Parts: sequence; C-alpha cells; structure tokens
Amino acid sequence: MIHIAINKKLHGASADMQLDVNFEIKDGDFVALSGKSGSGKTTLLRILAGLEEANGIIHVEEEIWLDNNICKAVQKREIGFVFQDYALFDNMSVLQNLLYVKKDLVLANHLLHVTELTELKDRSPSTLSGGQKQRVALCRAMMKRPKILLLDEPLSALDPVMRSKLQNEIIALHKEFKTTTIMVSHDPSEIYRLSNRVLVLEDGKIINDGSTKDVLLRTKGSQKFSFEGELLEIKKVDVIFIAIIAIGQQLVEVVVGEDETKNLNIGDVVNVSTKAFSPTITQ
Repeated sequence: MIHIAINKKLHGASADMQLDVNFEIKDGDFVALSGKSGSGKTTLLRILAGLEEANGIIHVEEEIWLDNNICKAVQKREIGFVFQDYALFDNMSVLQNLLYVKKDLVLANHLLHVTELTELKDRSPSTLSGGQKQRVALCRAMMKRPKILLLDEPLSALDPVMRSKLQNEIIALHKEFKTTTIMVSHDPSEIYRLSNRVLVLEDGKIINDGSTKDVLLRTKGSQKFSFEGELLEIKKVDVIFIAIIAIGQQLVEVVVGEDETKNLNIGDVVNVSTKAFSPTITQ
C-alpha cells in the first residue's frame, strides 16, 4: 500500500494554487492521473520521484519516503520514471543505456526482447525513431525492478499505430514485474486501455477518484452515450443550426435548436449525449 498526503504551493500561468492531495494506492494498481494542463499532475509525479520538494508524507509499504523529518534521496527511492522527452544518453548504445542503471545483462536482454529491441541494442539512441527511443526509455526505467513506475505522457508524441504497440508493451511489463504504475495522460482511450483507476485533478485537488469505467463512461439517467468536446463553430443551414464539435481527434456535427445556440459560445467545453440510438460499428 502506498499512502500519499502532500501539499505544495504551485505558481501557475494565471494564478497560484495549492497542490493538496491525500490518497492511497494498492500494490500492483495501474493509476491514471487526468485533468487539464496545469492541474498539478506532473508535479505530483516529480514529488513522488523526489525531484521536487513538498510538505506532507509519502509511505511506501513500511518505508517512509517523506515526512517532517525524512526526505529520501531520489536514487534511494525504488522508482522508474519515463519522461516525455526520453532523456537517453546519446553517447551510449541502447544496451549501455540500460546497463548504466544496473549491471544486469540478463534482465537487460530480456527487456530488449520483450520490446523487440534486441537487434538495435548496439545502436545509438540518436539513430532511433521516436517510438524506439520511448521503448528504450521504458526498458531503462524497468532495470531496477521498481516498486513504482511513473509515466509522464510517455506516448503523446507517437503516431496511433506505435502508441497502440507501446501500450501493449507497457501492459506486458506491468503484469510481469507486478509494478505499481502511475501515469499522466490526456488520452481517454489510453487511460481506458491501461489503467484500472483514475484520479482527476483540478486546481491541485482530486475532484474525481474511481474505477476507469466509472470515471470515463459518464452517462446520466437513460443516456446511452456521453462525450465531452470543444465547440468550434455554429452555422445556420436553411432553417436549422449545426454545431461543429471536436471530440478527441474527430470533428462531429450536431443539430441544435435556436434557443440552445443562445447559451453556447465558441470554445465552450460541451457535453454531447443521446438517450436512444442504434450505432453502426465498421472497421
């Protein structure tokens, strides 16, 4: 069990806020941190890793990582951290990047095999694609067999095919090493596929905490589906009004009434839902 109860003053772009969270994580859980940019997600990861100071407590099983008297050093925390920018050593080969963390050739070769990087082990990271670099970063993070794996939007810069492949590899490593994983992500599909629990942060506070399905599949009453998106445009076509809404990477058109348009503004985050429909799914 991991108990985290921390607070820290953050200086945001528009105003200061207090990161103030108190929660527990079960061993082996895969927890996603979601919420708007600037809500404190990455700062929370960095505090867990020991890269930033904070007040409060962090207890990992029977170990104290942080309290009023103790702040365990980064290198003494059993943490694996995968950054968004890879943070690899270009003057070392792929294999040397892994062995720099721990001189365990058997484990290094196993991780390279799982992530299909064996043939690239002698290459410099600078010669690899973005997806290959991220797989190396993931392997390097697992070299210490960490108690906690921290992922800070590790797949956000990758194309959908590579992202899906790496999601499979993250799931495989999470299950094999039984690592407790905490991931920052803005991608609902990624969160749904990987995590079993979601914490939603807003202005430094946890505003929602529950199972992935309960948090992401938000419906009200008899609604059959419900999506959140950004209102891009409202246009009048003959006698009807059509709202153009961005939902994820897709644009959808929704017919709205004239009275509804009076309460909508371009840029609003809106909810699109229906109570009865017969969807068609095609490949």
